Amino acid sequence: MMVMFWRMFLICLITFLIFLHILIHCRTILHIQLLSSILSMWMMQLPKRSALFEMKNIWGLPSNHSEKHLIVLVLICCPGHGVICLIVVHKNSPRGKHFRRAGPRQKVYFEPDDVYACIVTCGGLCPGLNTVTREIVCGLYHMYGVSRVVGIDGGYRGFYSKNTIPLTPKVVNDIHKRGGTILGTSRGGHVTKKIVDSIQDRGMNQVYIIGGDGTQRGAAVIFEEIRRRGLNVAVAGIPKTIDNDIPVIDKSFGFDSAVEEAQRAISAAHVEATSFENGIGVVKLMGRDSGFIAMYATLASRDVDCCLIPESPFYLEGHGGLFEYIERRLKENGHMVIVIAEGAGQGLVSESLKSTDPSGNKLLPDVGLWISERIKEHFLKQKKMVINLKYIDPTYMIRAIPSNASDNVYCTLLAQSAVHGAMAGYTGFTVGPVNGRHAYIPFNRIIEKQNKVVITDRMWARLLSSTNQPSFLRTRDIIKENKEEEPPTQLANDSTSTDENSVEKQILC
Repeated sequence: MMVMFWRMFLICLITFLIFLHILIHCRTILHIQLLSSILSMWMMQLPKRSALFEMKNIWGLPSNHSEKHLIVLVLICCPGHGVICLIVVHKNSPRGKHFRRAGPRQKVYFEPDDVYACIVTCGGLCPGLNTVTREIVCGLYHMYGVSRVVGIDGGYRGFYSKNTIPLTPKVVNDIHKRGGTILGTSRGGHVTKKIVDSIQDRGMNQVYIIGGDGTQRGAAVIFEEIRRRGLNVAVAGIPKTIDNDIPVIDKSFGFDSAVEEAQRAISAAHVEATSFENGIGVVKLMGRDSGFIAMYATLASRDVDCCLIPESPFYLEGHGGLFEYIERRLKENGHMVIVIAEGAGQGLVSESLKSTDPSGNKLLPDVGLWISERIKEHFLKQKKMVINLKYIDPTYMIRAIPSNASDNVYCTLLAQSAVHGAMAGYTGFTVGPVNGRHAYIPFNRIIEKQNKVVITDRMWARLLSSTNQPSFLRTRDIIKENKEEEPPTQLANDSTSTDENSVEKQILC
């Protein structure tokens, strides 16, 4: 280490003396200013937001060189004060420190003929799964000439219990027009040792894992085991969740398609409600812990009178409660449409199920059916008021549709970004847009928490204005929400950022 330090110190000293000599004896300040301008323009092209570049766990695959150094010359021209020369020496180690901007790299780590890639889809269904699979296969084949790509049949357990499915551009040509996934999926079945043993025995060196937060947690464990064994395998994740509850990224694929299809159910509920005296349409949408689908479908529909989500507590009886609001709306309009996310109001349900599904998610009671029965009981027995309530649960219809045009484009960008990252030698990352810019995000940032609706934010205020519903929040709830809310992150165009290291480029090949 000391020899390396003194060697680098000597290189820096010699370089500094050479440039100092040039600056003293050379009068071509115009050329120096031009070089400085070019460097400034190059720096401006890189993402600026420091929150976008906090990579901690994106590792590069093993390189033939033990370590590399990048010498950056920064020239600052000050009129009347000469030129300041600053030499920055950066050690490029395999372990990065920041998010990386997604996209193709000049150097490719893998030779196309050596690549043996596999794709696996895990968890529940979501619009766009087939599109992502198709674009990974086509991207590897057409952009890099990779011909050995297989699909893992049946989720994580397919690594060690089922055969692989050969994938070629011809096989996947039309799959984006179908719902579901041609690879099959399942919940649970994650046995790390068996999965990595299968990857090692089959000779796979690129693993593309498509799934939600639970799947990405599994991918992080697989990556750590692969790294522990010293295998030359790139692990890339593509975040999938219809609930849009994955943090850091702007949104997950399939969300736009789900919102669009949810409007059809809301429209049906509205037709039913307006066709009968005191008609009430109740629509239950997805959202175990996050109410994004319910919120955005409500804003897009404009036919909803009340939207209930997990993040916003509500109560049924008493002044300002849900029953009082329903009665008032029926007297004013003669009908009402209620949208409720599946995770809303779980604290009000008398008995919650203790069991969990194979993925570890708690099994929730059907809150839509429960609240429908409570509404009927209240108005028929207590208010002696005749109502006509229709309950609609379109959950599985929404999950099974093919992705719409917007999600098809988005899935293409995600798949190609994952392919570029894996071929360049990145591993242990998930792809996704952060503030509109696609980036490589370490697994630990994706799985550290869930993305939720902030009920003190402007979007929820817009919904309350659109539906004219009460917030159902008491003063103590608002104070608690403000205390728990995280401080705002730094804006992307904030010129006061001091994290200069966030613009350094890491060479992994």
